[in-house]
Amino acid sequence: MTGTTSTDTHCPYCALQCGMRLHPVRPRRPDEPAVEVGERPDFPVNRGALCGKGRSAAAVLARPARLTEPLVRDARTGTLRPATWGEALDRAARGFAETGERYGRDAVGVFGGGGLTNEKAYLLGKFARVALRTPHIDYNGRFCMSSAATAQRAAFGLDRGLPFPLEDVARTGCVLLAGSNLADTMPPALRYLREQREAGGRLIVVDPRRTRTADDADLHLRPAPGTDLALALALLHLVIAEGRVDEKFVAARTAGYAHARAAAMAHWPERAERITGVPVAAMRQAVAMFCDATGGMVLTARGSEQHSKGVDTVGAWINLCLATGRAGRPLSGYGCLTGQGNGQGGREHGQKSDQLPGYRSITDPEARDHVARVWGVDPESLPGPGRSAYELLDSLGTDGGVRALLLMGSNPVVSAPHAGHVTERIRALGHLVVCDVVLSETAELADVVLPTAQWAEEDGTMTNLEGRVILRQAAVDPPPGVRTDLAVLRALAARLGRDGGFPDAAEEVFDELRAASAGGRADYSGISYARIRAEDGVFWPCPEPGHPGTPRLFLDRFATADGRARFADVSHRPAAEEPDARYPLRLTTGRVLAQYQSGAQTRRTPELQRAAPGPFVELHPRLAARLGVTDGELVTVTSRRGQVVAPAVVTGTIRPDTVFMPFHWPGPGRANTLTNPALDPVSRMPEFKVCAVRVERAGEGAA
Repeated sequence: MTGTTSTDTHCPYCALQCGMRLHPVRPRRPDEPAVEVGERPDFPVNRGALCGKGRSAAAVLARPARLTEPLVRDARTGTLRPATWGEALDRAARGFAETGERYGRDAVGVFGGGGLTNEKAYLLGKFARVALRTPHIDYNGRFCMSSAATAQRAAFGLDRGLPFPLEDVARTGCVLLAGSNLADTMPPALRYLREQREAGGRLIVVDPRRTRTADDADLHLRPAPGTDLALALALLHLVIAEGRVDEKFVAARTAGYAHARAAAMAHWPERAERITGVPVAAMRQAVAMFCDATGGMVLTARGSEQHSKGVDTVGAWINLCLATGRAGRPLSGYGCLTGQGNGQGGREHGQKSDQLPGYRSITDPEARDHVARVWGVDPESLPGPGRSAYELLDSLGTDGGVRALLLMGSNPVVSAPHAGHVTERIRALGHLVVCDVVLSETAELADVVLPTAQWAEEDGTMTNLEGRVILRQAAVDPPPGVRTDLAVLRALAARLGRDGGFPDAAEEVFDELRAASAGGRADYSGISYARIRAEDGVFWPCPEPGHPGTPRLFLDRFATADGRARFADVSHRPAAEEPDARYPLRLTTGRVLAQYQSGAQTRRTPELQRAAPGPFVELHPRLAARLGVTDGELVTVTSRRGQVVAPAVVTGTIRPDTVFMPFHWPGPGRANTLTNPALDPVSRMPEFKVCAVRVERAGEGAA
């Protein structure tokens, strides 16, 4: 496929899915890629801008960063050795079949990834339910925006990361950004906030750290981790007390306000100040900025969502939008800044344990009938809901749990909460098959490792945080010995007795996905590869070929049965784990600019690894002085789940009662060794963003 023409495609990393142009080059050495990344100024999301991750993305296409042949675990030595595709696929399929025969179909599971294309996510869900006949499939996107998705469905009847295109952010009067550091996580998106402020808009940032994003804000609110819910309720209290409720909007387009009002009035500002540490004066300033502006948006990200009360927290932020009439109107609304590249589309079409393609509920008889017809199976043969992501991982290797696992596009040894425990559970599996482009820390534990093609080597669609369905186009051939994930699923299905129904051509899979999604909430049936190419992406829902797509949702009515948005009846409650005498500090986690997620690919990119070579612990100078710690000195951080060692970074950008660690690295500095797997009762989101820890100077000989 490598030729002389350039190829328009998209970045392999975050949910912006920035447009880029790949230019063919002649590699000087075998370890150099055959393409280089260039700008694509005509794509509307990033308008040519790329962050360092995007600019260096081609590095992982070449050796030695990637896998180029299947591996199987040698029964004699216990180590991974090269194998033929035939041997590896036979062994993978045999392990699933034998496990199912011995323990039942529920003993086989599938764990997917938020970076998989829509086609892969769709076919993986079909593979689990038709070839393996198991209910147990979930994906790491459960750790991304599941709390926001659940709250949006409850409030609006539908969830899409942003119900408006990013261009609207630059035109609204006030943005309240809660739990996001766009400057490090989605740098090209920062231009929309800067354009918004240049046009006279205001920016409020809610974050316990003074990040580069917070430095750009008109107002920075610094609540203690785990207290955003109390802050949002107090802001609504002030809106009500100051007579700023949009009574006409509330009466005409919402339901449930009375309960939300009563809950907010129980969270007076002085009470919230004691809980959050945010001064009442700053809360009043935030309300004035938000309500006095022409149009307003609340945008949340993982800082507000990755909590055992994440759904309630997002519900409280949505309440603020509804009470002030900042929803269902132009240049206003609530939105979630999706993190992973296909965190949106990855769950719409069947990777989540409770959903079928098109955002259909797996327990809905009509949904089951529709999807079963597309798949050519009996609806009764489809399994019901399975375990959520952490619950699935927690069950691995246990009696009544999953004993054989297919894992595609995820690295839970680094990325899962309580990662030491999850690693033990993965080791307890009887059979683990990993499909990946690199030998990740999880793949190192597998019985079979299948090397798969990457973003620039295959076609496929993604759905970005706006709900814009875009097309990645292949620019080069994968190396010899590497197959696509779709080809792997087809080969495994055939070995499990399903010779048909698993095409390996991406456009053919997408056409089947369109049929499966038809009539669902996330209706892609009017979208085609040709339309995406011609229109720079198409916004769902798009129910027929002549439909223009839907860049802006809810302007006429919400997606509920009666068209009204629902207020959430929520009250503040503490984090699952609060500081105490033994663990007196709060730990919060996040990302750094040069690394991405578990770092499986960015840690193999020399430019990015030089920029961010390893983990660290941010401490406030007062805390560092109390501990006798100097900048750069190794410290030990301990929680109830484990202990890590990393260098201290002494900085005034963190609260004195809080420490921060990035989560991209394995080994002694693995932040997720510490994090709490306490789950939100509805979304099943783990509480990544706050747990109780203590910090000490590391002893002699520390790692």
